Amino acid sequence: MNRDEEEKKINQEIDETIKEHEIPAPAQPVKKEAEAASIQQSQEVKDPETLNALQNAEGTLERQDLMDRIQHTLNKIRPYIQADGGDVQLIDYKDGIVTVSMLGACAGCMAIDATLTDGIQAILIDEVPEVHKVQMLEANPYGYEKI
Repeated sequence: MNRDEEEKKINQEIDETIKEHEIPAPAQPVKKEAEAASIQQSQEVKDPETLNALQNAEGTLERQDLMDRIQHTLNKIRPYIQADGGDVQLIDYKDGIVTVSMLGACAGCMAIDATLTDGIQAILIDEVPEVHKVQMLEANPYGYEKI
């Protein structure tokens, strides 16, 4: 068996294991775009401040959907991180960059760079197209900083 076949077999086994251990995301009501548009049309708002607030609300719905997709993906890989005594927490998303905090055994682990780039970042980029990079929020005596 050559390397490509081995890698394909390993990836299939990982995907099957992830599907077996998938943690469902909490059910949340989802507003459809059509409902939002009909509400907006029925109100026929002409006030600039109100129109601006409505546009920001639409962006908030899109951001919430994106954050939910990121969280759902993190929930899929969380059991593997927890098996080693660690955990991952979603902190923020901005301009294609996801910020996470590594907890438990992950906080001081020497393999954190590999876990972050080869594991978390690779899976997030595959499953959430808006994500381009994952960075870690690291604790220090003076608070937290992005590294």
